[in-house]
Amino acid sequence: MAETREYVSGELRNGDRPTGAEIARHLKSVLAVLPPQIKTIQARADSGFYCCGAVEAYESQGVQFIISAQKTSRLVDELKAADWKRSPRTDADGQCEFRYQPEGWGKAYRFIALRYVKKPRPKATDEPEQYQLFDTPEYSYRVFVTNMKDAIDLLVWFYSQRGGAENLIKEANNDAGLAAHPSGRWMTNCNHFQLAMLAYNLNCWLMLFNREEEAKVETLKHTTLATARLRFLFLAAKIWRHAGRVGVSYSDHYAEQGIFRRLMDRLRAIATNGQRFAPVLATALRL
Repeated sequence: MAETREYVSGELRNGDRPTGAEIARHLKSVLAVLPPQIKTIQARADSGFYCCGAVEAYESQGVQFIISAQKTSRLVDELKAADWKRSPRTDADGQCEFRYQPEGWGKAYRFIALRYVKKPRPKATDEPEQYQLFDTPEYSYRVFVTNMKDAIDLLVWFYSQRGGAENLIKEANNDAGLAAHPSGRWMTNCNHFQLAMLAYNLNCWLMLFNREEEAKVETLKHTTLATARLRFLFLAAKIWRHAGRVGVSYSDHYAEQGIFRRLMDRLRAIATNGQRFAPVLATALRL
């Protein structure tokens, strides 16, 4: 989730490319767990989600989406025949949009594209095809399918923000242990996957729990799990017992005393409100 960096839902799977039906099932399961207070959902996905199943799943749930397109000969023909214009608000040499119905899809959708004049460059024989930026002899293209109505430059900017998700995936892999597969049993590794993502989310929730009352999504800072461990967990301390009480004493030189005290005060302030917990922070996080 872009605003809070939280992991919403997912599952461990093998390395085979998922089918359109599997992608649709995955998207519906993710959307089903979102809280009902969310009124607008905007999704951006790479070319692995470029299929009829994904767009139909998004539309059935009222989701605004933009998906990077994969290269096909029919799509290249559409790009060559399109009405190209200058693109002063992007880094591209030209831009266009058109309605196009890929083979097997139920209807035509809005496609937007950027093109870049190719500069001579030797290509290694083993260089893989990149679906985010595919080539013809004259141009390189970035192509997207979307049901959003914004201008091309705004949509390209919105899609490009998904690059931040790659850093969060790296954090889950390296700091939460997502990349480790501790067992030879598939179900055990599936459980480990969810536990690793729970550890990742606990750190996200800790940062949300520590935010200032006036904080907004734009100013919300993300602290990685590795940094949070060093600040709040891997600390020199002494466990003591006295008069039936057990406590933990930290050094007077602990640099995060103020933040740690505020976190503990907010933990102690948690109270029930009927069958729910009352909010600890009076102000909800807003865009």
